[in-house]
Amino acid sequence: MRAIIQKVTKASVTVGDRCTGSIGQGMCVLLGISTKDTDKEIEWMANKLVKLRIFNHPDTDKPWDADLLQCKFGILIVSQFTLQCVLKGNKPDFHNAMKAEQSEQMYNKFVQVLKSKIPNSDTLVQEGEFGAFMQVHIQNDGPVTIPIESPESLSTQKVKPAKPQKQNNKNQGKKKMESSEVAKDETDKVVEQVTKDLDKKL
Repeated sequence: MRAIIQKVTKASVTVGDRCTGSIGQGMCVLLGISTKDTDKEIEWMANKLVKLRIFNHPDTDKPWDADLLQCKFGILIVSQFTLQCVLKGNKPDFHNAMKAEQSEQMYNKFVQVLKSKIPNSDTLVQEGEFGAFMQVHIQNDGPVTIPIESPESLSTQKVKPAKPQKQNNKNQGKKKMESSEVAKDETDKVVEQVTKDLDKKL
C-alpha cells in the first residue's frame, strides 16, 4: 500500500460540479492499493497517518512535533490506483494495482479503520469518490509532501515459535547434577561398607 501525504492549508475533491469532500488545515492523502495488500496493510497505514508528526505543536509551535489528533485537523482521502504504476519503457503499467471491485472493498475498509482512530471523524475525515474522474484541489503548505509505503514484511510475517525458557533448562541440568551426586554418595557408602566387612574378616 502506497500513500502520498501532503500537508495542506485546504484541500477538496469535486466530481463534475459536485464537491465530495473538503477540509481546511490538515493532510491530503492519495492512496494506492496493491494486489498484495491485506488487513495488515490497512491497519499499518491508518496508524501511520494518525501518528505522523508533520505539524507545528499547538502549544509550543515547534515544527514537526504534532500529529492530526493533537492538532484536531482534517484528513482528505483520495483513492489513486496510479500510485501502483511501474514503467515499461515510457509506458505506465498498472498490473500491481488491485482490481477495481476488490480495491473498492479494501478502500472502504481502510476509511472505516481510519475513522475509528479519529474523534469527530464524520467531520474531520473526508473522501473523494472511488472510481470517479475527480478534480483534486490541493493547497500544499510548505510545500510538504511525504511518500509512504507499507513494508513488504507485513504480508509474510509468521508467528515465531516460543523459545524454551533458559531457567527450565538450568533447573533440569541442576536436577541431573543432584541425581548424579546422590548416586555417587550411595556408591561410596556401599564401597565403604564392603571395605569395613573385609577388614573385620582379616
